Amino acid sequence: MDIVVNVEGLKKNYGKIQALRGISFHINKGEIFALIGPNGAGKTTTLRIIATLLSPSEGRVKVLDYDLKKEPEKIRESISYLPEEAGAYRNLKGIEYLSFMAKFYSPDPKDIEKFLERAKGIAELGDRLNDKIGTYSKGMTRKLLLARALMTRPLLTILDEPTSGLDVINSLEVREIIKRYVKEGTSVLLSSHNMLEIEFLSDRVALIDKGIILDVGTPKELKEKYNASNLEEVFREVVR
Repeated sequence: MDIVVNVEGLKKNYGKIQALRGISFHINKGEIFALIGPNGAGKTTTLRIIATLLSPSEGRVKVLDYDLKKEPEKIRESISYLPEEAGAYRNLKGIEYLSFMAKFYSPDPKDIEKFLERAKGIAELGDRLNDKIGTYSKGMTRKLLLARALMTRPLLTILDEPTSGLDVINSLEVREIIKRYVKEGTSVLLSSHNMLEIEFLSDRVALIDKGIILDVGTPKELKEKYNASNLEEVFREVVR
């Protein structure tokens, strides 16, 4: 099985604070891999390093066989990152925003048209794409942002709290979109506090706390190993 991301001994220091203390894991092609843990565990720091937004203090990261320290620009060409706090330009129409973002990936009008057609299918916002984003609900905005993240068919998509603040229906729709597009060849690195979401989406899960990965496995393996009925109970047992 092809490995899309390989992390070895990754450390990140913010002054005297050790956010990551030498973590190692890998993500397989076509896999949804999740990082779960409490606030301050190191999840978002890990995602931002792999997205090339932060530099590691120590360790080695390879994404799609490119070394993160030596070839970050090559990595950026084939990945997409959707942070929890991401927003869109409220005064632009949805379709204008998608067109604007598509031009960052290719100057070719034919490519841009393909990206936009794919984005329309992902967002499923119909005629509302012709309305200003400032009139969108939270769920609609999140679908638009997810469409932006997936429209180029990135080889790796990094999602930080993809359904944060959404209601049950919108959360389900966003999860189904992610599942559907993984089948088309995208691998996903995911972080979420929603354990139901993690169980629904993830092929494998890494439990992280205080900058250390405590265990890795499929949701089923982890629940069986710790005699737990859900991942929240698993995490409680692992931390103990």
